[in-house]
Amino acid sequence: MEAAALSLQSNNMKSSQPNSLPQPSPDAQQASATLQTRIQAHIQAAGGWIGFDRFMAAALYETGLGYYAGGSQKFGAAGDFVTAPELSPLFARCLAQQIGQWLGQGLAHVLEAGAGSGALAAELLLALERTKQLPQTYFILEVSGELRARQHATLHERAPHLLPRVQWLNDLPSAFEGVVIGNELLDAMPVHLVHWHTSGEIFERGVCCADDGRFAWAEQPAQGRVLQAAQALAAERALPADLLSEINLAAAAWIAEWATRLQRGALLLIDYGYPRSEYYLPQRNRGTLLCHYRHHTHDDPFWFPGLNDITAHVDFTAMADAAFANGLDVLGYTSQATFLMNCGVLSQLEQLADQLGIQDQQGAAWLRLTTQLNRLTSPNEMGELFKVLALGREVSETPMGFVRGDRTHVL
Repeated sequence: MEAAALSLQSNNMKSSQPNSLPQPSPDAQQASATLQTRIQAHIQAAGGWIGFDRFMAAALYETGLGYYAGGSQKFGAAGDFVTAPELSPLFARCLAQQIGQWLGQGLAHVLEAGAGSGALAAELLLALERTKQLPQTYFILEVSGELRARQHATLHERAPHLLPRVQWLNDLPSAFEGVVIGNELLDAMPVHLVHWHTSGEIFERGVCCADDGRFAWAEQPAQGRVLQAAQALAAERALPADLLSEINLAAAAWIAEWATRLQRGALLLIDYGYPRSEYYLPQRNRGTLLCHYRHHTHDDPFWFPGLNDITAHVDFTAMADAAFANGLDVLGYTSQATFLMNCGVLSQLEQLADQLGIQDQQGAAWLRLTTQLNRLTSPNEMGELFKVLALGREVSETPMGFVRGDRTHVL
């Protein structure tokens, strides 16, 4: 580690309470210990310090040990968090309306990047089948073999007759025409942590090993692309004093990469985040980095690495800039609630109730459906925190999800 690096204690981040979290099983703790040893080797090989992006990448994706590469339950009530597709089929039914509009313009394929448990894929295919708009192929881009197996099992259980249309990919296709879906994908891409000091200096916060072998925060002067991005942000807007926050170069690069491969079609990206004008605010001057474990949220990524999801909110302005700079059009940007309303979520609620044979609007079954709707659309739940960004090429018709309440002007 360079002499200029500044060692920090983990409590310099936002306060966390790991002692209040459920304790992992002995087997899970052993898997985490193995991963920690591997990350420590990465740090040693790098000279004693790695950027947080490398730590996050290892904690999430290290082969056989990272959070998304291991075998623990991640999604749903038995996992660490609930995504919209796991919460209610209403979400996929509404996405199917938007995707069906694009498929109706002559596009033949759908590609879902990071398909989680497979719930969205299954419900989307069933919804598109009902409207006679099935894609020729439904590709799933998934790097985790364990998640591939779960996705296959989910599809086999819920839509077995549609499995022949599904193909799994290891890498981005060299060229693609169709619709690309990324639901809660960008937030799990490794981020750089940047500290804009009150002195005007810009440091990158990374990870080193303390004398007792445990992980510790350490800072070095920012360099290269990280420094350039941090300087550009500081030149663009007045940042809060002593700001510690994230820059997601990986997500911007992912969109730029799609721009070289998408010949015609659209990218539909759903995630939690803000436009840049709301991202780097004084109330978020310690950043947005969060960890999720068994439906608990905490802010200590060093707590049993490999057993927690690690995420950061998305700077949607950065995503739109990456698209525009690489020749993609920004087709729309709005809240999840507005998008779902534009795609007919209330009609979908009635259709789902009919399909399930629910007639009593005072009964428990109807209450479950309306509770799901509330969680998807309420400003106090997912409705406002989650945003929807559509990017595309040679897609001219206004996407139905953005016909009202489009907020592209705030990006």
